[in-house]
Amino acid sequence: MKGRLILENGQIFEGWCFGKASDAVGEVVFNTGMTGYQEILTDPSYYGQIVTMTYPLIGNYGTNLDDLQSNSPKVKGFIVRELCKVPNNFRCEVDLDVYLQKNNIAGIEGIDTRQLTKIIRDSGTMKGIITSRDLSSEDIENYLRSFSNSKAVDMVTTKEIKTMGEGNIRVGVLDFGIKSNILNSLVERDCSLTIFPAHTGAEELMKYNLDGIFLSNGPGDPTDLSDVIDMVKFMAGKLPIAGICLGVQIIGLALGAKTEKMKYGHRGCNHPVKNLKTGKVSITSQNHGYVVNKESLPDDLEITHININDGTVEGLMHRTLPLMGVQYHPEASPGPHDSNIIFDDFVKMYKEKNYGVK
Repeated sequence: MKGRLILENGQIFEGWCFGKASDAVGEVVFNTGMTGYQEILTDPSYYGQIVTMTYPLIGNYGTNLDDLQSNSPKVKGFIVRELCKVPNNFRCEVDLDVYLQKNNIAGIEGIDTRQLTKIIRDSGTMKGIITSRDLSSEDIENYLRSFSNSKAVDMVTTKEIKTMGEGNIRVGVLDFGIKSNILNSLVERDCSLTIFPAHTGAEELMKYNLDGIFLSNGPGDPTDLSDVIDMVKFMAGKLPIAGICLGVQIIGLALGAKTEKMKYGHRGCNHPVKNLKTGKVSITSQNHGYVVNKESLPDDLEITHININDGTVEGLMHRTLPLMGVQYHPEASPGPHDSNIIFDDFVKMYKEKNYGVK
């Protein structure tokens, strides 16, 4: 079935629909990963976004139940240059087209993803529509006007308190759309996790006799989570707090820094990050469209990691209190495992009640 990608700036790409044959509207972004499309599709941080894969052939190893990062795809739509119709891998359980059909996700293939990526890179992320219909100008305008991602975290957070692991370190996880491998990485390091809905207050958290708090990754603008920011501000110094991605942005905001939206964000598996404490550079997996503004940092917050490509903040720690976090994804899935040692730093901080950056 023929389909079209209609961008907010008026440009139109023609291709072929796959997945669910329905209209989809979201923020169009690109990911530079060569593999890991299933993990990308199921990463809740992509909620509200139509993801473009820059690697030209997608779907060649199918999908399976082992690599999911949440219980279902969270993207609004999926864009590829060429969809592999006949996957070939011993772990394949269902092909990508059928997987997206079953999960009501619209896809489009056959468009020039290189040109699309250049447009996003030059103009910044923008809204877009995937459709198989001939939409009128009024329909397009209404679609684009109606899209908002301000409640994204509410759509992906857990609705009830859950537990995971039987370790000796009791960690309360604020779930803003957490990836499975973050939870697994903490459990593997002797943590017993209590996973809370995103808007859980300090009073509730204090009932659980926790050794520390973990703030997860998640979608959307961190400034939308004003109640969470206030909670972290109140809890700072009372319990150790660590965070990844959206989590570190919330730590920054709670301590007086500002965040800003990036032109087109960091999304991929090959981003070099330098640890300013050790001088070591790691290749990291990333997925974020917002970042802590380094010019706005208060004196008691120290930058621990920077992005080699553009100098943006990739890690923060408090100079005296047990608070720290990173912007990149040390759990990978997909991506390299160069930086997963940061989980050891988190656990050390929870154990010793002080900062643990090596």
